[in-house]
Amino acid sequence: MEAVLNYTKITVIRPQGSLNATNALEFERDLTTALASCANTYLVVDLEQVESLDSASLMALVSALKMAQKLGQRFSLCSVSPSLKIIFELTQLDKVFEIFEGKVAFEAASLPLGEATLVYA
Repeated sequence: MEAVLNYTKITVIRPQGSLNATNALEFERDLTTALASCANTYLVVDLEQVESLDSASLMALVSALKMAQKLGQRFSLCSVSPSLKIIFELTQLDKVFEIFEGKVAFEAASLPLGEATLVYA
């Protein structure tokens, strides 16, 4: 009898600074590249180092979420600062995205059995 172990592969993307119209296309390209990776089953965007978001960067996140859903992959955000959280609440995107308060909350919800491999992109 053959035993098969199924491990979840989690890719974490950590953008920094301001996400705006000047870098939104590059940000979206990074997200879609990570999602298109065959080995990836879960993409997390860690927003801890992000100072601001504009509508273009929000659209990049929404596009990536839609792609993840089409591919049957999980997509989450974590470490969203209070100033960024207000943007998600005002646009009601806080109801669309799975958002974790921080890395500890994400790890507690996503890695309960230690059966995951984290890959930082």
